[in-house]
Amino acid sequence: MVLLKMNFSQQRRVRLAQGLWLLSWMAVLCGTFVFCLGVYLKTELLRRDEVMDNTEIHVVPNILMMVGLASIGTNWFASRVCQDSLDASRFPRWKVLLMAWFAVVLLLCCLLVAVVVLSYALQGRLEESLKVGLRNGIRFYKDTDVPGRCFQKETIDRLQMEFRCCGNNNFRDWFEVQWVNNRYLDFTTKEVKDRIRSNVDSRYLLDGVPFSCCNPASPRPCLQYHLTDNSAHYSYDFHSEELNLYSRGCRQALIDYYMNLMNSTGPGVLSVILIQMSVLLSMRYLQTAVEGAMALEDPESDSEGYLLEKGVKETLEDLKVAAFALLKFGQVDPNAAGESPGDADAEKGADNTDEKEASSPPAS
Repeated sequence: MVLLKMNFSQQRRVRLAQGLWLLSWMAVLCGTFVFCLGVYLKTELLRRDEVMDNTEIHVVPNILMMVGLASIGTNWFASRVCQDSLDASRFPRWKVLLMAWFAVVLLLCCLLVAVVVLSYALQGRLEESLKVGLRNGIRFYKDTDVPGRCFQKETIDRLQMEFRCCGNNNFRDWFEVQWVNNRYLDFTTKEVKDRIRSNVDSRYLLDGVPFSCCNPASPRPCLQYHLTDNSAHYSYDFHSEELNLYSRGCRQALIDYYMNLMNSTGPGVLSVILIQMSVLLSMRYLQTAVEGAMALEDPESDSEGYLLEKGVKETLEDLKVAAFALLKFGQVDPNAAGESPGDADAEKGADNTDEKEASSPPAS
């Protein structure tokens, strides 16, 4: 049973070809949008690459860029087919390529759906990557004289100021690491000696934070040091007073930023999928309608267009049989492969004997 059959006159085929041509160029613009979206996401992820432990999340912009470029090419191809669809001498050359085109477009739509799913599914991986990356970034904050880490301090400071955050989870993360380089410590003073001796790792730990954690919106001048000592500051209560520091951790700030960015791309990607599917279905109707008219040997006569020549179930069965036949064709015959060299030599010797008997002259 033919699926979704429609009758097409010559005028309807012309209108379908014209509409599909416009839709194809719209899909080309959508492919450009998807590619630019992937480039933007990739750039934003690379900007924060130093505070990420792995690059698994990069699969999303990579797929977007690949699908965008492929979409531009496939929809340009569709526009060329539309131009030749009403010319009986030029359309047959596209017939072989159209089946491959349908397969590629279906694959692109599936990849776009996968992008939408991955944008939500990889949130946990992104959070874990930022957790480890920020923890290492805070730990290496003081290593301004170590090759490969000399820009870590600038990266963390700019990150905290741009996203208005402090630490990994909160500002207390800075209490657990030594973030002041030893070059700037006077080891002859009693305060430095006492702080180093106060922990088993011999680190200079402070109840303070870098300047980039200070919130400029606070009416009070920034308090960076002795944050847990109420007596160190006038009219100050560590437990009850709202500190003039950013209260949100940088991990949560970055997760919110990237997830909002990816979630905002979801509606755009879904719109591109709808347009691409419209191109696919319209192309199928145009192909079957034009081929039907050519089969009648009258390009101006009415013809039928459809999506599938058979029902969905029958089509799937045919595809299954074709796939098994293709796999069977690629297999090696075990009987032929299992012949021993001795059998082959014996068969060859028998053939030679037969040839000699046939070529010997008859006795007189």
